Amino acid sequence: MAWKTAILTASDKGSRGEREDTSAQVIRELVEEELGGEIIEVRIVPDEQDEIIAALIELTDYFKADLVLTTGGTDLAIRDVTPEATRRVIEREVPGLSEAMRSTVMQKNRAVMLFRGICGIRGRTLIVNLPGTPKGVHENLAAIMDQLPEALLMVTGQYRQ
Repeated sequence: MAWKTAILTASDKGSRGEREDTSAQVIRELVEEELGGEIIEVRIVPDEQDEIIAALIELTDYFKADLVLTTGGTDLAIRDVTPEATRRVIEREVPGLSEAMRSTVMQKNRAVMLFRGICGIRGRTLIVNLPGTPKGVHENLAAIMDQLPEALLMVTGQYRQ
């Protein structure tokens, strides 16, 4: 199954074209190669809660993505508001995915305890917050990749027991 996947980067510098979005490229590669997903939209917005919220709503409600992977805005800096924006658009949280990312990655990188990303469901879309670095994206997404197909089957109503 080719899961329709959208990528949303929250980055002030990236949105102004001052920084290349290498984390989104890592997401693209992992989704296409490991998940067999199809990238249907890629967005970069500044670290502004209202803009992140608007993009998440559009990617879920208009583009009908099965999976939205965000990168950036998940640390402790004052401008890092992706988890707060995500919490405002999701209907149900999926804490096990976030817990799995942190516990798996923490074995190699203790700094992941400062990662505040959350995961949740809006309608029939799974939203997963990832860190803003290529290494962080790779480590965290790899930690949950094996569970994403089953999770997506459940979220999209295609799961058969």
